[in-house]
Order: sequence, then C-alpha cells, then structure tokens
Amino acid sequence: MSKEENVIKYYVLCNQLKNVIRTGWKDWHVKKERLESVAEHIFGVQMLAIAMKSEYQYDVNIMKVIFMLAIHELGETIIGDLTQFEISKEEKEKIEHAAVHKILGSLLDGNLIEELFLEFDSHQTKESLFAYQCDKLECDLQSKLYDEEGCVDLNKQDGNKTMEDKRVKALLNEGASWSTMWLKFGQQVYPYDDNFKAVSSYAINHDIGKGRTRKK
Repeated sequence: MSKEENVIKYYVLCNQLKNVIRTGWKDWHVKKERLESVAEHIFGVQMLAIAMKSEYQYDVNIMKVIFMLAIHELGETIIGDLTQFEISKEEKEKIEHAAVHKILGSLLDGNLIEELFLEFDSHQTKESLFAYQCDKLECDLQSKLYDEEGCVDLNKQDGNKTMEDKRVKALLNEGASWSTMWLKFGQQVYPYDDNFKAVSSYAINHDIGKGRTRKK
C-alpha cells in the first residue's frame, strides 16, 4: 500500500468518529437534537487539558498529552463506544488494544503511536495520568451541561441498566441530580488529584453553562 493510500485510509477511518455518538448519552435517553460524538469528546478533552495545564501549571509535556488524547479513542473506530457498565475493564482493554494494533499496523510511525496509546491506557506516567483525569472529568462536565439544559428526565429511564449500578443508585438515592451524581461518582471512582476535585466540585455548585440556550 502506498503512503498516499495509508494517509487516506487512516484519515477516513478516524473520520468515522464524527458519527459515533457517545453511548452514555444514549443509555440515559438524553433528549437533544444533536448529541455529542466521540470526535467532539476528543476535542473537548484536549481543550480541558490545555486549561488545566494553564491554570494549575502541571509539570507535564502538554504536547504529548494532546497527542495522547487525539488517539485515545482510536479503537472505537472498530469496537464502538463501550462503557464500563457493559463490559469489564480487562475485556475492553483486550479487544481495544487488538483493534488499535490493527489500525496502526500499516503506518510507518505505527509502533510509536501505539506505544503512546498504551502509555495513556497505563495511567502510570505523569502525562498519562493527567490525560486520564482530563478524559474522565470532561465526560462529567458534559453531563452537567446537558443537565442544565434539561435534557435528562430521571423518571423516564426505561431499559437503562446503568441505573442498577450500586454506586449510581446510592448517589441518586441521596437526592443528587443526574449530573451531580456523575460528578460525585467521578470523585469517588477516578484517581483525581486535588485540582481535578476542585474543578469537579465547582461544577457541582455552579451553573457552568451560562449564556448557553437551555432546552425547552
């Protein structure tokens, strides 16, 4: 295969993520004319990473972080967007790593890109841990924006198996709103440092989407 073909093949494959809607929003029956795609999530988490690096002055290589985040959903071009509530972490890693290896196999820099993907998945280096925290917080912040627009009705969740999760159920039983539940869930489950917890808590206590048009 020629270099030109490799460029086009990789581009077209990744371009599909513009049309892959985030599974979590479908599971929760988010009512909005246009739901966030995986590609939009990638953009959002990159912008969040830039802001977190700027304001908290993390000692990380931000260009490496942005590269990591650009490819961190690469496997979803093949396996789709699978949530932690429908597949185990171990099983998802197995099929996702195989998908990424296949996708990158024909690129000259494929091995280097794959190494970066695996580093992100490890959460062991300072860049990968920072990127992972951004990835998780971005999703919770998006839920807050949807909640502020009135896009979710907790009384209309037929078939939503995520509501059966004991941690989700406990937070909702405490009276937490949908987005507050997710923000608190993130604080409890993910390895957030104090800065990420502070931004998450700010989102719980403030209307973060000021100026946005609310869903009627």
